[in-house]
Amino acid sequence: MKPELPPNVVCLPRTNQLEALLTIIRDKDTNRGDFIFYSNRIIRLLVEEGLNHLPVVEKTVTTPTNTEFEGVSFKGKICGVSIMRAGESMEQGLRDCCRSVRIGKILIQRDEETALPKLYYSKLPPDIDDRYVLLLDPMLATGGSAIKAIEVLLAHEVKEDKILFLNLVASPEGIEAVTKKYSQLKIVTASIDKGLNDKKYIIPGLGDFGDRYFTLP
Repeated sequence: MKPELPPNVVCLPRTNQLEALLTIIRDKDTNRGDFIFYSNRIIRLLVEEGLNHLPVVEKTVTTPTNTEFEGVSFKGKICGVSIMRAGESMEQGLRDCCRSVRIGKILIQRDEETALPKLYYSKLPPDIDDRYVLLLDPMLATGGSAIKAIEVLLAHEVKEDKILFLNLVASPEGIEAVTKKYSQLKIVTASIDKGLNDKKYIIPGLGDFGDRYFTLP
């Protein structure tokens, strides 16, 4: 039996469609074109699930039949922030769901001397403190880069409970590291894998997502 997830972690339902999509992108023989196409389909599912967790307010509109309809609209503004470079693969999926959405970027790399994640670059919307933030990164391995990116957002006065971290594949170790430090944000993932190997790669995983999406043939 799988351990119960923390209340702030959401895993997409294990439908036949999702299982098939994940199988394709995990296959080392999948060519780059197919990897991009089927990854984009999963990203779209992730974004749509993430939007389900944003708060709404009641809104009444008038339909073309001159009838009032009591519906809802999103409460507050949103933006996306991608952890470069792999996270940039998820930007179009967000744009497909949210018209004219603002996108910020954060570049974090491992410091060769300390082996710790180090911030090299960030460009965020000036009013990000007033927005709900969808943090984008396909892989959650150790959680180091994610934690550093969240620190950057908090330093820009983004409220922790207004952060949704979207990723395709997560490790239990990464989930534990992030949720132990930040209990108010929400993680939305497509798959929680077995764990990390001795090189800190996700197992079974799908390899280097950024390489497969952007550069490999």
